[in-house]
Amino acid sequence: MINAPVLIDTGPLGRLVHPNTTSNRDITSWFIRLLDTGVVFVLPEIADYETRRSLILQGFSWSIARLDRLKADLQYLPLTTETMLKAADLWATARRLHRQTAGNDALDGDVILAAQALQVGGMVVTENIGHLGLFVEAKTWREID
Repeated sequence: MINAPVLIDTGPLGRLVHPNTTSNRDITSWFIRLLDTGVVFVLPEIADYETRRSLILQGFSWSIARLDRLKADLQYLPLTTETMLKAADLWATARRLHRQTAGNDALDGDVILAAQALQVGGMVVTENIGHLGLFVEAKTWREID
């Protein structure tokens, strides 16, 4: 049983907003099944932003509408000053450990997402366990059941 909120990273989120693609049917079924069992999914603002900008660039209006529905139906976690302060601390920690998650000039969405997960005591469903796993519990969707 999953007790912690599950924050959705951009990889799985992008696949969920394209549910009709054959390769994304499995993750969509998994998501619906866990929702039906009471798992609390959280849509972090940083994941919404990163996914949404790509959808806008590609002109995927149907997927943007689906993202909007998920945003309305799931718990939405906005960015806060507290989150950004924690993200800055995580960014510096990763560099001190020589395990940076993005280039020095990058905004680094991974540390922002990790900070959001720490804020709510949640885990992250992701395709990027290496970066996020430095700071929070991170699993692929196939590992969460």
